[in-house]
Amino acid sequence: MAGTVLYEVSDGLATITLNRPEAMNALNIATKVALRDAVRSAADDDTVRAVLLTAAGDRAFCVGQDLKEHIGLLAADREAGTGVTMSTVQEHFNPIVRALTEMPKPVVAGVNGVAAGAGFGFALAADYRVVADTAAFNTSFAGVALTADSGVSWTLPRVVGPGRAADLLLFPRSIKAQEAYELGIANRLVPTESLRGEAEKAARMLAAGPTVAYGAIKEALAFGLSHSLAETLEKEDELQTRAGSSADHAIAVQAFVNKEQPKYLGR
Repeated sequence: MAGTVLYEVSDGLATITLNRPEAMNALNIATKVALRDAVRSAADDDTVRAVLLTAAGDRAFCVGQDLKEHIGLLAADREAGTGVTMSTVQEHFNPIVRALTEMPKPVVAGVNGVAAGAGFGFALAADYRVVADTAAFNTSFAGVALTADSGVSWTLPRVVGPGRAADLLLFPRSIKAQEAYELGIANRLVPTESLRGEAEKAARMLAAGPTVAYGAIKEALAFGLSHSLAETLEKEDELQTRAGSSADHAIAVQAFVNKEQPKYLGR
């Protein structure tokens, strides 16, 4: 894949790069289709053990919907009496977010600049966010008379709590990197010039780790937030049985006994 989204797999790590720096990596149709296909490819590829989602340039991770394209599409909708434009949520945003959150492998977002609207949503859909100290986040939706999409109504309350999520959605504003870290939106802050290297380092560490266990951790966290303690304990039992029967668990235990560093197989 080339053009508006770059896709590369190396040593178990799939790197997906939004590549419209001249447009602050805004999401036109071509970019949304390419991103959806790239994320699905990473999810379906058994050789991929972790994913790094990042962006070209130093101004923006992704500012969300390309409003210049969007204006033209809305005008065409009005003329034709259709609502095709907003089908992008179902056709593009939803599949992207589901693939990021549901794939049984860790996803790192390397946030190099502004993440707004759907760009914020894609960053929140990642499991771990390495954020440049000059980056910023903004929900943006209400600012253009829209409600949340790209999973933000599900992910944001889980990260910052429902009260803070309502505040950030009803009164959109720029959330600077330090505040984002304090709110839990950013997991790690790094100097802007180190962002790509630090994000890739974290992603490669995960790519070399126990993939089955990581997938189980993702599933357990998502399940526990919406189920009772009793149901969550049952889910933990199910997932621990799965992880405990993996080759990587046996490797880890033997390495611990031998006082060696484990070399995981990802299965």
